[in-house]
Amino acid sequence: MRKKPNLDLRMEQCADFLIQNPKEYRGRWRTLKPDAKEVRLELGCGKGRFTAETARQNPQALYIAVERVPDAMIVAMERVRDLGLNNVYFIDGDAAQLRDYFAPDEVDLLYINFCDPWPSSHHARRRLTHENFLVLYRGILREGGEIHFKTDNKPLFEYSLFQFPKAGYELSQVTRNLHECGIQGVMTDYEEKFHSIGTPINRCVGTKLAMDPEPEFKPIPGPDRSRRIPREAEEQDTPKESDKED
Repeated sequence: MRKKPNLDLRMEQCADFLIQNPKEYRGRWRTLKPDAKEVRLELGCGKGRFTAETARQNPQALYIAVERVPDAMIVAMERVRDLGLNNVYFIDGDAAQLRDYFAPDEVDLLYINFCDPWPSSHHARRRLTHENFLVLYRGILREGGEIHFKTDNKPLFEYSLFQFPKAGYELSQVTRNLHECGIQGVMTDYEEKFHSIGTPINRCVGTKLAMDPEPEFKPIPGPDRSRRIPREAEEQDTPKESDKED
């Protein structure tokens, strides 16, 4: 991810979109948009193409986008600002801390787009679709709430299809070639790059089911801030195999 010029100044100019203390909003996110019909959360928004366009198309929803890389997030915030949107806010945070940011049943829909596949089996627990992460999301999703998951990584997708039911989600809309018959939905920048070179895009929806008792959530260690290279944020003109694993 290239460093953005004048990052501090640009962040200051977009300060209205950044939630500095997300823990203070736990249980009261709808105060940011009292007329919101639902709260949607995106993990790893990158440069925000998907975030901004999806929010523009759904003005009745409140969008919260989580991103750990300021050089990517500033582009996303500027996109939202330039579109004049008032239903999108950003968190510089980590998925492992979501239960600190959101109360039970507070989120209606969660997007996971092109997350790091962590291909080594030794790193499986770091995948955002690992069973324990999916259990974590149960702690903030309402019953019947959905996770929309997209990836170009076939091994990660097949792995994830086994993880969702284990964590108490019903799978639907499972496809291994989302855009086979034409563009479906809003693309991320990363998605458009790989679709343009013929890489199939995998997608599924997981719906939270009631479970009694609820599966046990095992706390996840804090993030390794040395790995701050988002898939969505890459700016190479031509995608490379090495890009696909970062």
